Amino acid sequence: MCFVAGTSNTNIDLIYQGLPRVPNEGEELYAKDFSVQLGGGVPATLINLGRLGVPTRIQTTLGSDMFSDFARKMFQENGVAPLNLYEGNGIPVNVTTAMLTPGDRTFCSYSDNPTVTDEMRDKVYQASTGARVALMQFGYLDVYQKLHDEGTTLVFDTGWDDEMSLSSYHEYLTLADYYTPNQKEALKITGEATPEDAARVLGRYFERVIVKLDKDGCLISEHGSPRIVPQIPCYTHRDSIGAGDAFLAGLIYGIYHGADFARSVLYGNITGGKCVTGVGCLSASCTEDELLQTAQTYLHFIEE
Repeated sequence: MCFVAGTSNTNIDLIYQGLPRVPNEGEELYAKDFSVQLGGGVPATLINLGRLGVPTRIQTTLGSDMFSDFARKMFQENGVAPLNLYEGNGIPVNVTTAMLTPGDRTFCSYSDNPTVTDEMRDKVYQASTGARVALMQFGYLDVYQKLHDEGTTLVFDTGWDDEMSLSSYHEYLTLADYYTPNQKEALKITGEATPEDAARVLGRYFERVIVKLDKDGCLISEHGSPRIVPQIPCYTHRDSIGAGDAFLAGLIYGIYHGADFARSVLYGNITGGKCVTGVGCLSASCTEDELLQTAQTYLHFIEE
């Protein structure tokens, strides 16, 4: 069990930087800078893990379109050879336009999600068998049940969903070893008003609870005992795109190497903090040496 596996669509980000504001209907504004980048999600997390020296296996959907060609090039440049699950003629990648203003960011996305088939599930299971850690994705529950029974640690990370609830996510929550919502997601899924109350509810499912608090670090609870792991102050914020995926890479790095829970979350705060110093998901990331040296500097954040 010597690698981390994950399955997800690939995201491509078209990033417009330096806009004074988001244009209204009928208006055209020019950005100061523009870039096309591999976007967030499971592939970004696994690429960040690869940069930390952890072997990874990515299963994704790529077509014959220009965006898929770009994704292939980016995977190759990052030393990744993904297993392609797609055989259609459409655009199976998610394409997002990100408009960055001085105060915030706005997104417009296109996604034509391919239907998950039994053949795709079988490919994912075969590619993930023997993983030490696997990232969970909707549509592959039976695969994760098999991996769980074989001893793979399962990590469940989701984006925002207007319909998210404990009942709709129940099967995934009861199977996962870790769930990593941000504050907004934790409040939504639990129906609670505060992160502390949300953590208590999630404690019914998990011995180790994580609620990401953005600039305030992470609220964690282990065996019912809550505490805050602060953000890393040495990093200067430029852009938040990809911070959650980078956090997940640091967290899984710790889990993969058998670190204790608080230290694994500290690793996540470091990789997430380093990410926000660049623009886009993968423009700023840690090496393994940098991660470990920075963690040594901030060990007092997690010492009792």
